[in-house]
Amino acid sequence: MSAASGLVSVGRYRYVIADDELHLGVFPLQGQVPGKLVRLRGGTLPLRKSDRKRRKPDFEPIVVLPPFARFPGGALLVLGSGSRPNRRRGVLVPLGAHGAIAGRPRVVDLSRVYGAIGKAFAPNIEAAFVAGDHLALLQRGNRKDATNARIRVALPPVLEALAAGTPMPSAAVLDVCTFDLGSVECVPLCFTYASALPDGGFAFTAVAEDTDDGYVDGGCLGSAIGVVDRTDRIAALWRLTPPLKVEGIEAQRVGRRILLTVVTDADDARRPALLLQGSVNG
Repeated sequence: MSAASGLVSVGRYRYVIADDELHLGVFPLQGQVPGKLVRLRGGTLPLRKSDRKRRKPDFEPIVVLPPFARFPGGALLVLGSGSRPNRRRGVLVPLGAHGAIAGRPRVVDLSRVYGAIGKAFAPNIEAAFVAGDHLALLQRGNRKDATNARIRVALPPVLEALAAGTPMPSAAVLDVCTFDLGSVECVPLCFTYASALPDGGFAFTAVAEDTDDGYVDGGCLGSAIGVVDRTDRIAALWRLTPPLKVEGIEAQRVGRRILLTVVTDADDARRPALLLQGSVNG
């Protein structure tokens, strides 16, 4: 996979989503067995980069949902970015024993939630995670509109809609909190992914991409990994050298430290994504 945009680990498996694919990457956490691809959407995507970009569903966040209704093992929810009308759908993937996929993926309508978000800014949702009784969505800014935000969405009505197969309701959107991550060469650092931390905060990745909107790619001038604490304060921000385009992060507590697993997007179909790990004091 070349354009990794998010990852989560459940049970025995690591799941990686790519923003230019119709498939989900499934990798065992133990052993040397190769990963495999699981189709999320029907059809094919063109090979030409500009055509592929126009038609792709732009899957960015992947989030683990707790058990609910007809999903006793929980589920994976993959979300489109919302930056274009054809990117306002998601996919629900049932999970079973040991975190394995346990049913056929189902398309989810995100248009109402993204319509509500669109009243504040042009949607470009890059991350999602569950925090207590709400689903957190992270909006990615750009050079023209540097708004980075966390949108809280009530989780119970979202789960009810998913169980019923109806669109996620716009009324579930609760509030918006904005963040200033600084800049690199006058280009703002903007959220690319996030992962919940045990104390109520979240770890995030950010990139300074030289572009004026959420659709057109630009050069990566800088990148960082950071932490927002439970009071919504940016408690840490580490610049990366070299400035890899980091687009996914998973944070897990291991003893007194936090293990961070990160994936990258090379913006080049000929180059595989990197999986990197490091740790910080908890």
